[in-house]
Amino acid sequence: MRVMPLNKILLLVWLLLAISVNPIVAAEVAAAQAEPVDEIATDLDVLFAFAYPEDAPGAAVIVVRDGETLLRAGYGMANLELGVAIEPDMVFRIGSVTKQFTAVALLMLVQEGKVKLDSPLTDYLPDYPTGGRTITLHHLLTHTSGIRSYTRMENFLDDIEEELSVAEMIDRFKDEPYEFAPGESYAYSNSAYFLLGAVIEKVSGLSYEQFVEERIFAALGMEHSFYGDHAEIIPRRVAGYAGKPSDYRNARYFSMSQPYSAGALLSTVDDLAKWDAALYGDRLVAAERLEQAWTAAELNDGRSIHYGYGWSIGEYQGYKILRHGGAIFGFAAHVVRIPEAKIFVAVLSNNPVLPPGPAELALRAAAMALGKPLEARPEVKLDSALLDEYVGRYEIEGEVENWRAVTRRGDRLFTQRRRGQPFPLFAAGKDRFYYRDSIGVMRFVRGDNGEVLAMEWTDGPGPTERARKSQREPPAPHL
Repeated sequence: MRVMPLNKILLLVWLLLAISVNPIVAAEVAAAQAEPVDEIATDLDVLFAFAYPEDAPGAAVIVVRDGETLLRAGYGMANLELGVAIEPDMVFRIGSVTKQFTAVALLMLVQEGKVKLDSPLTDYLPDYPTGGRTITLHHLLTHTSGIRSYTRMENFLDDIEEELSVAEMIDRFKDEPYEFAPGESYAYSNSAYFLLGAVIEKVSGLSYEQFVEERIFAALGMEHSFYGDHAEIIPRRVAGYAGKPSDYRNARYFSMSQPYSAGALLSTVDDLAKWDAALYGDRLVAAERLEQAWTAAELNDGRSIHYGYGWSIGEYQGYKILRHGGAIFGFAAHVVRIPEAKIFVAVLSNNPVLPPGPAELALRAAAMALGKPLEARPEVKLDSALLDEYVGRYEIEGEVENWRAVTRRGDRLFTQRRRGQPFPLFAAGKDRFYYRDSIGVMRFVRGDNGEVLAMEWTDGPGPTERARKSQREPPAPHL
């Protein structure tokens, strides 16, 4: 690794920690937007090198912009016992990043006229007990079915080592109580995506493993992507770890028959970049059909859930952001797409416990590649009287006894959830705020008389969080 100037290292370390920004530093970061490719690559390299120490489990990373690779590198250790360092062509579990492959596999079958997204699940799995509810494939794809995720069942961790057939696994969760009526709410459900895998098998005549490996991986030249199998010899496979920096240990064994079409795939950053490139054409699914996957679904009442088919859908600086994470024993992953700028970032890690983690790092890298770093966002200075209007306690709708508190210290607002720590808010304008390490947006809602009545927070999948201002006093911030 090339040696960086000390002042640049300190600046980038500071950016990673995302503590605060003053106008001088903000100007320096804004100027960095015009950096040539080798300068951007250097900045990205320092970002990840600081996040993943050389002697600990780490990550493989790729950052691509308009077909040009800005960064392709490995950080940290692939195997602590053998002392092998991570290289970018190594194979990782990708956890729930699997879901976008499952979604596209289903869209391929839709395109072939073999399934319909608005058809009931029971058209394909007639024995599934829906209790008279009409649960469509669209509901399963968007986590709006009301089917409880088996990973939230109390006994989920009791026998994760056991090899189960698809039918046996469905038997484990099919009689769980429904969480809500189809389309009424959003709740991330691994059970829903497991069922989609069963539908793919039923309709295609292939196992889920065969379908993905033959019709997607082989078709796109993804030669180092696989359905998870502990027994198979997979060259360059990385070991997964749990624990903490002072006490790492091998990750717990987890039978891949259980995550299945919700999270059992393995891949490399190179193969994921091939996957991203293929999504700009019609190689697997027609472009107009893929747009369905990248369109935020709505609940029955019209509220957006900021989730399509296997992708979370957001916005940053006027650009649509598509992203998804994955967390599975010993591994964490995150991919980000900015289609308008043809930016793709994949971070695959075998160190799921080390902050800041793949999600934040991938978003930061994507913003840097876009030329709009998170820290470069301008902050608007609001006067004291206006800041005081936001201070208060906000009761979160749908969450009994949960709230967000907005407090003020000097010319800075802080917000915290119940039992959480306070974080500083930065103003993008009147009634609009953001956190330094997030692309989310917090908006304050006013009534007809101009009084602040509520706040709305949007970041990631699920309905916008709404909280109404109450008359109860907020707690003092503990800083």
